[in-house]
Amino acid sequence: MPNIKLASDEIRYITLFETLTGAQIRDCIIDDDNSRIIFIVNPGYAGVAIGKNGINIKRIKKVIGKNIEIVEYADSIEQFVKNALYPARVKLVKVSTLPDNKKAVSITVDPVDKGFAIGKDGKNIQKIKLILKRYFDISNVMVA
Repeated sequence: MPNIKLASDEIRYITLFETLTGAQIRDCIIDDDNSRIIFIVNPGYAGVAIGKNGINIKRIKKVIGKNIEIVEYADSIEQFVKNALYPARVKLVKVSTLPDNKKAVSITVDPVDKGFAIGKDGKNIQKIKLILKRYFDISNVMVA
């Protein structure tokens, strides 16, 4: 994992989330463009973070006033993408290097799930871009 620096707001949100849910939070990404906070939880803690019938998410959304999304951490790019796009069925994640030495990811999903994988106004793609840029220095994401 790269060195990730957290701002005071992110630390505050992580502390609040851990206190209210008991889940172990690895990271917090504030996405002001989509009025949401993305919490990266340790493997196996997604269920604890969400809570029965989403009660934890609803409670924290009410306190913070922003949408809350949970993504389970993974060491590999492929698994991280699958976790972030769940329940969409990801068939293939291909990492390539562009001519300017930047990395790009091409994600192939089941055709039935393509709309969900992209999300309304591309918000799920934006989420993947934020996560992959932060953890793997990947600048371009495409869904096929």
